[in-house]
Amino acid sequence: MTGEVAYAASKGALASITKTLADQLADQRITLNTVNPGPVNTGYAPPEVYEAVLRQFPQHRWGVPDDPARLIAWLVTDEASWITGQVINSEGGFRRWT
Repeated sequence: MTGEVAYAASKGALASITKTLADQLADQRITLNTVNPGPVNTGYAPPEVYEAVLRQFPQHRWGVPDDPARLIAWLVTDEASWITGQVINSEGGFRRWT
């Protein structure tokens, strides 16, 4: 992410903090996870960025807010009670290397 050092550092810190906080909360039966939503179309990207990013998705579509929201909604259910301390990517197979 050229030019985005502060953003990248903050995401790395969040990933590290996730494991520590999950461990600290486990005795209270609280689960804690982080969701990395990847590029989600909320209208922030100018047209040239939108098109460049679009080419990096294997399904040729940006995420929409409901995509990571469905994952988050599931994580707060009893079905996800065994999942804690994880950084979960919900980014539609976004290809950073192309």
